[in-house]
Amino acid sequence: MGSTRAAIRYAKAILDLSQDRGVKDTVLNDMKAVVAILGENKELRLALQSPVIKLEDKRAVLHKVFSNASKETSGLIDILVDNKRVDMLGAVGSSFITLYNQSLGLQEATVTTAIAITPELEAKVLAKVTELTGSTDIKLENIIDESIIGGFILRVGDTQYNASIASQLGKLKREFSNSL
Repeated sequence: MGSTRAAIRYAKAILDLSQDRGVKDTVLNDMKAVVAILGENKELRLALQSPVIKLEDKRAVLHKVFSNASKETSGLIDILVDNKRVDMLGAVGSSFITLYNQSLGLQEATVTTAIAITPELEAKVLAKVTELTGSTDIKLENIIDESIIGGFILRVGDTQYNASIASQLGKLKREFSNSL
């Protein structure tokens, strides 16, 4: 659920609104639920993207699924439906969580490794994130992907730092094929 400029704009608007109304943490929990439910439920994601399903049906389904949501989150659903951008709900949720964390000075980073991260590598990665962002308050998530061979891929916000052996081999291969 990548974030687009539009998703970031909606997320910023709802973050500002929820901050003004003093319900930032409530909306954060809503957005975590939105991201989790849309992440786990492919049928719901496909339904939101479907041009065949009427907007009013999408609105009704979302209000039913997120019936415990705050009025700010319900309002966001209505705005996205009205603007025919309801398929962006997951991206708006992800962007909201990132913006919320940034407002607290917390940097989110994901590190992808072939095997579970070791404490030594975690320390190296945290040092790299601090170097890249200047932030020492870092939430690090480890994704395991056996296809990257060794090393790691670090993503902080929109920046990706690829220190995987697979990537270095790919570079080497390109250099060879260019020089032959």
